[in-house]
Amino acid sequence: MEEFFYEKELKKYPVVIVADGELPTHHAAITLLKQAEFIICCDGAVGHLETLGFTPNIIIGDGDSITPEQRKKYENIFIENKDIDYSDLHKTIHYCIEHEHFSVAVLGATGKREDHELANLSLLITYGMTINLAYFTNYGIFTPIFSQTTFNSFVGQQVSVFNFSGARVTFQGLKYPVIKRKFIYFWEGSLNESLADTFTVMLYAGKLLVYRAYF
Repeated sequence: MEEFFYEKELKKYPVVIVADGELPTHHAAITLLKQAEFIICCDGAVGHLETLGFTPNIIIGDGDSITPEQRKKYENIFIENKDIDYSDLHKTIHYCIEHEHFSVAVLGATGKREDHELANLSLLITYGMTINLAYFTNYGIFTPIFSQTTFNSFVGQQVSVFNFSGARVTFQGLKYPVIKRKFIYFWEGSLNESLADTFTVMLYAGKLLVYRAYF
């Protein structure tokens, strides 16, 4: 099926972070959790993992979103971090870098509060050059890129490209072609469509966020 275009990509991510956004229910999310070698959970997302029947290896957070019962149950794996400068997802990414987990998939980073969602998406650009980082939502995949990249795809797949740096970009294999164009606003690279089983985004010294819908 078209929605399984990403199957090979799932194997790239032995470490999974679960954040406290929308409950991850898509096949991609469940597969990632099943094959994960290490699961890190933001404290507010403990209920997500319990609902899905998975147990975290580490829980990280400021402690404000974990119940007393959960704190007691997971006291041996709960790392409390009260640093007010960083969100719990930010803290889990820092943990991954510090412990040399360099290929990480994040679930539950979107949904619920829109300000949290935008802040979470920006972390892909902040840390995407340090570790291999991608967000899997219930609707698609967000991937940061910093150089020419070819993506697995399928005919008709909905694709959006968001420019975080004003870099000139070129699209190959997308319905609406772009050649060395400099985007200023996020909407300018959105709502495109794949023409084949791959497409390529070329950029010239910049930072992009690429979204591929599952359908």
